[in-house]
Amino acid sequence: MYHEIMREIVIIGGGAAGLAAAVAAAWKARVEGAPVGVRIFEADDRVGRSILATGNGRCNFTNAELDLEKYWHADAVQPVLSALEQASIWPKVGANGVQDFFAAMGLCWRTEGEGRMYPATGKASTVLDVLRATARALGVQECCNARVRTVEPPRQQGKPFTLRMEDGAFERANAVICACGGKVARKILPDGLGFSDLQPVLGPLKTDTCDIRALDNIRVRCAASLERDKQVIAIERGEVLFRKYGVSGIAVFNLSRMAQPGDEVVVDLLPDLSRGELQELLNQRAAAFQALSGTAATCEDVMRGLVLPLVSEALLSCLKLKPSDPATAHNMHRASCVLKRLRLAVEGSGDVKQCQVHRGGFSLEDFCLQTMECASVPGLYMAGEMLDVDGPCGGYNLHWAWSSGLLAGLSAAERSN
Repeated sequence: MYHEIMREIVIIGGGAAGLAAAVAAAWKARVEGAPVGVRIFEADDRVGRSILATGNGRCNFTNAELDLEKYWHADAVQPVLSALEQASIWPKVGANGVQDFFAAMGLCWRTEGEGRMYPATGKASTVLDVLRATARALGVQECCNARVRTVEPPRQQGKPFTLRMEDGAFERANAVICACGGKVARKILPDGLGFSDLQPVLGPLKTDTCDIRALDNIRVRCAASLERDKQVIAIERGEVLFRKYGVSGIAVFNLSRMAQPGDEVVVDLLPDLSRGELQELLNQRAAAFQALSGTAATCEDVMRGLVLPLVSEALLSCLKLKPSDPATAHNMHRASCVLKRLRLAVEGSGDVKQCQVHRGGFSLEDFCLQTMECASVPGLYMAGEMLDVDGPCGGYNLHWAWSSGLLAGLSAAERSN
């Protein structure tokens, strides 16, 4: 099979970045009155499946309070977002080009804690629905179950790219946007581009479990810090989930982006109190119990109502204390120490299947950050997780996917025109 459509843009990958790129390219071509064919080649049987799984099915699609310094390779993210603001063709209604884009497609949203933005329906499917509906209206073609085997750059200036498909067919395009993930792209793209090996991040951590073995599946709201050589690397507040292999939860996911074997995760179960304040509180609770009951308080009595019973038992076990041991000032001092600093030695990544992104991919130095175009292969663009950028939980990674995809789509349409 042979198609030679010289004014055509092909997007490889129908995830967040790929769909954004497709819509942006077709929209810009329509606005400028120079239609360009836009096709998405997706290896799966439908586009956007990964979007449906984000945010526990709610799709935390961006963040109203983005802190760009939280990105890996933040110095490269800023010029991309700035270029998108300048290139955007949608009415300015939000704080950034991503919000403008979704507002123009009719998406309504609400903002929750820490700036996390979700569709007003609370369903990730709504985000996918507006993307696909807009793509259809603009004439974007979804080609599913379509696996690209190789992308061959033009042999002469002005000639098209050749895409050899897994089924033996080949396609032509004068611009190609790769948004299929670094692992796949490395196999299908020409050699010579800088690439860092992929490693899963934004996931659980495997730790020493001798102190938390009995806490599997127990969730706590707390502060967690990552420490290396007695220096604090990062601090997160939020949920920690204890597991058989270590710790999980959003706070741990964010710490995992910086964690190395040999570090320590230090859990503060009562972050609103200093250690001195906590020790005083424990002593007051012991005295209050004795005044009420007429009997001396035990460690269990003082901890009851302060933390979950299983947590209390596990922490006392760390101190070689029994629940029935007396709540002396000395024992309460020790209890305050472990409540404020439960130390867990990091051994590595936990369940890598739970990791939300991969660090690594194609080097940003090989791309123009104002267009997302490859410097050595004109007409080849990349977006999303293809590139060595990642961010914390809270809409950061989807924001990067949309932003880089939109900029790549707008730039490819500009080039094609």
